[in-house]
Amino acid sequence: MNWYDEVLKRKDDLLEDLSSLLRIESVKDLSTAEPGRPMGKNIGQALEFMLEKSDSDGLSPTNIEGMIGYAEYRHQDSVSDDYIGILCHLDVVPATGEWVSPPFEPTIRHDKLFARGAIDDKGPTMAAYYGLKIVKELGLPLKHPVRIIFGTDEESGMTCMKKYVEVEKMPLAGFAPDADFPIIHAEKGQINTQLVLHADNTTTVPHELEVLSFKSGEKGNMVPDKATAILVNGTDDLLKTFSEYCVQNNLEYSLSNEGEQITLTLFGKSAHGMEPDKGVNAGIELAHFLAGQLNDARAKMYFDFIVSCFYQDFQGVNLGIAHSDDVTGPLTVNAGIFNYNQELGEVNLNIRCPVTTDYEKTIETLESRVKQFNFIVENLRRTSPHHVDKNHPMIKTLQEVYQAETGNEPTLLSTGGATYARFMEYGVAFGAVFPGKPMTAHQPNEYIEIDDLLKATAIYARAIYELANLQK
Repeated sequence: MNWYDEVLKRKDDLLEDLSSLLRIESVKDLSTAEPGRPMGKNIGQALEFMLEKSDSDGLSPTNIEGMIGYAEYRHQDSVSDDYIGILCHLDVVPATGEWVSPPFEPTIRHDKLFARGAIDDKGPTMAAYYGLKIVKELGLPLKHPVRIIFGTDEESGMTCMKKYVEVEKMPLAGFAPDADFPIIHAEKGQINTQLVLHADNTTTVPHELEVLSFKSGEKGNMVPDKATAILVNGTDDLLKTFSEYCVQNNLEYSLSNEGEQITLTLFGKSAHGMEPDKGVNAGIELAHFLAGQLNDARAKMYFDFIVSCFYQDFQGVNLGIAHSDDVTGPLTVNAGIFNYNQELGEVNLNIRCPVTTDYEKTIETLESRVKQFNFIVENLRRTSPHHVDKNHPMIKTLQEVYQAETGNEPTLLSTGGATYARFMEYGVAFGAVFPGKPMTAHQPNEYIEIDDLLKATAIYARAIYELANLQK
């Protein structure tokens, strides 16, 4: 069987269907939530698009309260109720930053398809969908049914999969096409929390530089690429010093002076929260500048905390929580959301924890450290790590498939990312970014190479066939 040739026969349809899906601005928006569309109108539309397509292609669709859906293929030889799962998601993060072409108008340039969601996760989702479609259209015998599952809340809590677990039997084994090739068999756990400043409001000295507001970031799992501070009682010297600071640090910026208010805006570089070192955190950079300009006790406490605990430190060293192991590497810390005004001071953290992390000790140390700056830990959520043994038959099967289709070594990897794979006891993340290729998820000008999309589709088709014929 030449799987890649089968993909090429369907290339135009694949690209057309993917482009239609990419045009849907499926960012979570609870302000547009309605019955049947709990994550917002657009995410609901994306789910309905995939389920309607599944129905037209002869797959059996199911919509679970608009939270999540799936399409199932059961061959006549499938006698088992234990199914293989392919866990995908249709929601995307906001399209921040400067884009060459509109993020929800898919555009092909230099054999790359640009759009928000192209690689995370609509492109891989459509590749996996076409992999299942190919297996069905070829009529290949399968011992186990196959479900491709369409989540709607992967980027902000995975409540969709939590709902699925409540009402559906989980897969025998499977994969999430939502990371890197060859195979990610271990995922870090997470600690997500909000750090809140607890300090009495102080009386500002007249004519003293005062911060009215400071904001940066929209999602805890993204490195913020823009930060804005609104100040009063600033001087021309402050504007000059800010300009010099940005130039010296190769940072883009803008400033304005209207009446008594000065607005400073600093631009960084967005990146996925699991790799904060790959971005430039605009919030931390602007905080670093402001910390050296302020005398106001409360504001200085807030900005000194940011600088002391996060500036040029991505691994929690300054928080006292650094840890590493041989399976998943070092702990990472992303300060993803900052919010300060006269009423509050907050920093939201996304901490990615190695599989051997002592969570209780880590949380205890974090609480003790931030308390030194008059911060407390609130709204803490923790997620356990996920690890599938390298000798599991599913791992061996996917390694054989990957090597056969690419000719490359099927090395086992780990990640700081959290995918739906962790909901399956025997689940891994499997593609769709190939080794040596940049990961553009959560970044401006996100893209997938068209040839990589086609290769991934062939790999997924073969993997679905092989996994669906595994013995228990």
